[in-house]
Amino acid sequence: MTAVLDTAGADTARFDPLPYRADFPLLERNIHGKPLVYFDNANTAQKPRAVIEAVDRYYRVFNANVARAVHTLGEEATSAYEATRDKIARFINAPSRDEVIFTSGTTQAINTVAYSYALPRLKPGDEILLTTMEHHANIVPWQLVCERTGARIKVAPITPSGELIVEQFVELLTPTVKLTGVVHVSNVLGTINPVRELARACRARGIPLLVDGSQAAPHLMVDVQALGCDFYALTGHKLFGPTGTGVLWARRELLEAMPPFFGGGEMIRTVSFEKTTFADPPHKFEAGTPNIAGFVGLGAAVDYVQAIGRDRIAAYERDLLLYATNALKSVPGLRLFGEAREKAAVLAFLIDGVHAHDLATLLDHEGVAVRSGHHCAHPLMQFFGVAATARASLSFYNTRAEVDNFIDAIGRVRKLLA
Repeated sequence: MTAVLDTAGADTARFDPLPYRADFPLLERNIHGKPLVYFDNANTAQKPRAVIEAVDRYYRVFNANVARAVHTLGEEATSAYEATRDKIARFINAPSRDEVIFTSGTTQAINTVAYSYALPRLKPGDEILLTTMEHHANIVPWQLVCERTGARIKVAPITPSGELIVEQFVELLTPTVKLTGVVHVSNVLGTINPVRELARACRARGIPLLVDGSQAAPHLMVDVQALGCDFYALTGHKLFGPTGTGVLWARRELLEAMPPFFGGGEMIRTVSFEKTTFADPPHKFEAGTPNIAGFVGLGAAVDYVQAIGRDRIAAYERDLLLYATNALKSVPGLRLFGEAREKAAVLAFLIDGVHAHDLATLLDHEGVAVRSGHHCAHPLMQFFGVAATARASLSFYNTRAEVDNFIDAIGRVRKLLA
C-alpha cells in the first residue's frame, strides 16, 4: 500500500462502499444530532450483521460447550467453533490448522510466546530485539520475562517519516539476540514494515521472528508462509469480529517444543496427582472454556471479508488514504505523523496549539469519532516529542464524503479554539 501514488483505477472505480455500509447497523447512528463518521477502526472495527447474527444464532440455536459432549448441541457448537480454525488457517495461509491457536487477542498471543517460548530459553546476557514503533502489547510481555531471566531488550530505530531503518535492524541481529518482535502495520503511523526482508535476515541467523499483525489482518493479504516469520498474532475485533477473540499462529515444531502457558481442562491428555500429559497443539494452549460465541462470530467475519476480496479492500483503502492525506495536509497548522512510502489507512496528527484530547472531544460533538492519546505506544510518542496525538483510521466502509465532513469539522473546531 503506497500512500504517495494516485491509485484510483479500475479496481477502485468498481468498489462502491455504500452497499457494504448497509451491512453495519452501527454506522446508521447519529451522534449529537449528526451522522456518525467512524474513523476509529484501528481501535476496533464495526461488526456486520453477518457477525452479529452468527453470535446470536449460537446462543439461540446451539449454545453448548465445545469438545465435551456427544449430544447434538455440543457437536454443533464444536463443529462451528472448529470451522473457524479452518477459516483462519486459509485466511493466513497456514500450513496446518493445528498451528492456529485461539486466544483472547494479540496481547494473549504475544504473552503465550513470551512465557511458553522465551521464558524457558532466556538467560542473563540474552537480548530481544524490538522496534521503536511497537505497541505496548509487544513491549511489556518481553520486559516481564527479561526481569525474570536477566535478558534485556534492545530497540531498532526509525526515521522521522516513521520508517524502520532496516539496515540498523539487521546490524542489531547479533548472536546475543534470541528473539525479535516487529509490528506488521503500526497502529499509530500506518507504516507497513518489510516483514519478508526482516524474516530473511532473522532466519539466516537462526533468530525467531514474531509479528504483531493486529493492524495488518483487516487491510492486507497475510500469508505467513510467504512472510517467512515464526510467530504471527492477530486480533479478531479489529477484523470485524467480536471482542475477546484472537489468534496465534506458530510453526508446528515450535509449538511442539513449547510448554503450555495456561493449565486446566481440555489442554490435557491424562491427569493424575503425580503427573499430567498434555494434548497436541493447538489444544495444548487452549485451557478452559473458550469464547465460543466470539469465535463463531470471527468465522463469519472472515467469510465476510473474503467475500468482498482483500485485494479490492486494499485498493480502495489506498485511494481513500491518499485522499484523506491530501485533505489533512491542506489544514493550516496541522502536523502529520508517519509518512512512510508503504502505509495503511492510519493518520495520526496534531493541530498547533490544540491538545489531542480537546480536538477529539470537539470532533465527537461534530459526529466524528477519532481516537486521542498515546495509542498504547509511549516510546513512539517520546520519539516524536509529543504526549499524545489524534488518530483517524479508515476502513473500506468509509467514504470520501466522510473525509470531507471530517475536514469541515476540523475547520469548525479550529475556529472554536482560535
